[in-house]
Amino acid sequence: MGNKIGVSLKISVDQIDKARLFKGQKHVYLDATVFIDPDEADQYGNHGMITQDVPKAERDAGVKGAILGNCKVFWHEAGQGQAQAQAQPQQSKPAQGFGQTPAPQGQGFDDFDDSRIPF
Repeated sequence: MGNKIGVSLKISVDQIDKARLFKGQKHVYLDATVFIDPDEADQYGNHGMITQDVPKAERDAGVKGAILGNCKVFWHEAGQGQAQAQAQPQQSKPAQGFGQTPAPQGQGFDDFDDSRIPF
């Protein structure tokens, strides 16, 4: 069994191209991709970014999906099954335009319960 990681996402819903949303049987969906480097954080403590997907034909023509936000690796399980919390900076500035409102207390990942991992 491989390593497991927990990743928190911060998405700016204002950046979503709503024309690319699609209706499923019960819900409206958004396709997005997360690019993660779990071993290296940027100056704000982020480990990657989230982009909105575009169809292959458009990608081939040079169209890029909007950057919707960023992500942080907050937990990982080492190969020997030892869970470790990622070191979080005490004070980090969010990327410009993202995360201007802090999460309500008790809504974060400080008290992460690994039983919530679906694999």
